[in-house]
Amino acid sequence: MKVIKLLSLLMLITSAGMMQAQEETTERKPGHTNENRFKQLYTEFSTPNQYRSASGAPGPNYYQQQADYKMDIRLDDENTRIYGNETITYTNNSPDVLEYLWVQLDQNVRARDSKSPLIEPSGAAPAQQASSFVNSYMGEKFDGGFKIDHVKDTKGNNLKYTINRTMMRIDIPKAMQPGDEYSFNIKWWYNIVNHTIDRARSGYETFDDGNNGYVIAQFYPRMAVYNDVEGWQNSQFWGRDEFALPFGDFEVNITVPADHTMDATGVLTNRKEIFSKDMMNRYERAKKSYDKPVIIVTQEEAEAAAKGFSKATKTWKFKAENVRDYGFATSRRYIWDMMAVKMGDRDVMAVSVYPPEGNPLWEDYSTRVVASTLKSYSRMSFDYPYHKAISVHAKGQGMEYPMICWNYGRPEKDGTYSERTKYGMMSVIIHEVGHNYYPMIVNSDERQWTWMDEGLTTFVQYIAEQDFGEKYPEAIAPNKAYPSRRGPAKNIVSYMAGDQESIAPIMTKGLNTYNFGANAYSKPATGLNILRETIMGRELFDHAFRTYSQRWMFKHPTPEDFFRTMEDASAVDLDWFWRAWFYTTDYTDIGVKDVETFYVTSKMTKEVKKMMEARGMSESDLPPLVYLVKEGSDDFEESMKTETLNDVTTLQTYIMDNLTPAQRANLKSPKYFYNVTFEKPGGIPMPLIVEYTYSDGSTKRETYPAQLWRKNDAEVSLTVPSEMEITKIMVDPDEETADIDTTNNAWPKRKKLGEFDNFKKEENKN
Repeated sequence: MKVIKLLSLLMLITSAGMMQAQEETTERKPGHTNENRFKQLYTEFSTPNQYRSASGAPGPNYYQQQADYKMDIRLDDENTRIYGNETITYTNNSPDVLEYLWVQLDQNVRARDSKSPLIEPSGAAPAQQASSFVNSYMGEKFDGGFKIDHVKDTKGNNLKYTINRTMMRIDIPKAMQPGDEYSFNIKWWYNIVNHTIDRARSGYETFDDGNNGYVIAQFYPRMAVYNDVEGWQNSQFWGRDEFALPFGDFEVNITVPADHTMDATGVLTNRKEIFSKDMMNRYERAKKSYDKPVIIVTQEEAEAAAKGFSKATKTWKFKAENVRDYGFATSRRYIWDMMAVKMGDRDVMAVSVYPPEGNPLWEDYSTRVVASTLKSYSRMSFDYPYHKAISVHAKGQGMEYPMICWNYGRPEKDGTYSERTKYGMMSVIIHEVGHNYYPMIVNSDERQWTWMDEGLTTFVQYIAEQDFGEKYPEAIAPNKAYPSRRGPAKNIVSYMAGDQESIAPIMTKGLNTYNFGANAYSKPATGLNILRETIMGRELFDHAFRTYSQRWMFKHPTPEDFFRTMEDASAVDLDWFWRAWFYTTDYTDIGVKDVETFYVTSKMTKEVKKMMEARGMSESDLPPLVYLVKEGSDDFEESMKTETLNDVTTLQTYIMDNLTPAQRANLKSPKYFYNVTFEKPGGIPMPLIVEYTYSDGSTKRETYPAQLWRKNDAEVSLTVPSEMEITKIMVDPDEETADIDTTNNAWPKRKKLGEFDNFKKEENKN
């Protein structure tokens, strides 16, 4: 019975704070459901099935459709118009019967009767640029929608079709059974938009000399995705949410003026017909040049070609395997350079295409940035599988397609440029080239989950930017790191602290989000950076991130596949983080609420006496104990009168009698005791990162896992023993957690705290 009473008393002493809080609660509250922030995401996640496993990997019956294209394309440079004739072969790899097919007509967002402009509020602006004013109120609306000449089967029979804005349903005469293939032909044309005026992802720019530069994409009717998650992904294209596309093989013949220079998705199969002898020699040199680009078409040659306007044509022939989309760029004013990049046991060509307006900036940096980017993204995911990656200079652009992307960054007319222009160009190239990985290969649904391509790409972009700065320090300001705009946690604080009425969770369809750039790019990228640097550590994070990337190469992942894989490959429970960072608009705010001083005494305190009396115990029932008394308490005042503070002879004897010699030698001697209460006004749990500064100027950093908050989401108290006086306590000293209010992060220096006799001095006596 004596042992039971003693254990009961010790348990009560240990939980005294909690008991006191319960006793102070007089009103009985109603029951509640599990609202713990560390509960699992079972209610948010779909049930794993034969298509998508609980581990986050593709299931045993995972499937995806295939769409193969054969296209003949003709560019009418004089009238800025494009014509196409394409045959699509669609393979039904699903277990479902398909009664019709859905084809995307994205250019219809620019049709004269497009509804896209009508979904945005358009209050009268107090001032506008003249060109914008004319386009808004005075000019005739541009008509850039598809003109469909016919839709036929392979025998030439007309197929019934229905166009609903940017989607076309083709009513096939016989339903497709699982495993069936079906081929059909679409003939079409449309007017190409001037993307520098109408801010399009695809179009042309007219240079000062009257020549055009074309960056062409979304230019052909494209198959929609059919999958196990939602059947047909036929959500309309309103202009913001990008694209969901199946993989396939492409054979594309593109006819352009004979004096044009072109590059495109895929292998150029008639290079010897297209290239001059000089171009072929330069190309062969470029394939062996790993340290600097080789110019294939020089600036002098581009400027000479720009003086003419050839009426003759050339057809460039390309083949691309296992790509989800297609794009090309062409102009008589393009300079072209390349260099080789070693990728495992293969060589990949880093390529840049740009007009003279891009120099000297583009010739100096673009291809080098492409090469460095491929290295960085491959290290974080998988070796780049295609044979080339192309960066095309296009005014005001930043857009991506398999093997090719458009990027901005133009010097002044005299060739000078600011640091902002230089870093802007480098960063957009890194970002758009990086999209080759996400979503061109790890093929997420951009129409629904913008963050899965933009956020992941922006996250690796930050790593690639820092890599580039280390590899090419001469390109960066002396003794400085690359000035990354997104990635570090402190850069997202202003957004996280914003008006809750204009913030949406990351897990929101891109079209419906506020602050699109912060929501789709910055916040997910920052969250992943916090996981990598603060919560998981680089080794665990990088392995899990590579596992996700390699599992879903050339497949269609969902957010849950990503979340599950990151946990499956790391053994780190992150449900609390996904819920807080991705499913809510909560924010981080952690600080120091209070610091209390405690002293050591061997004299029983009034609080413990009261507990003993309630249990019918006497002091003789207890083993030697050490008591902590708080400065300013009744026990503290009493102890000061009787001079029993820090009288620890009994404690020393008790401890020493129960230690081995080795333990005695390593015994620490805390002289100061603090009870530090940390508060969490913010909703997001985060690791509690604390830096303690001592009286001699030294510091110690301690990181408490986020699970510290699992039982009290508002505040936690920690007893901190110290051999030296603590003069400062700082929460999150390096701003790693996106804490929106740092005014409560520090505890200032206070008066000297209580001392604790040095046990080690007593060891010699024992």
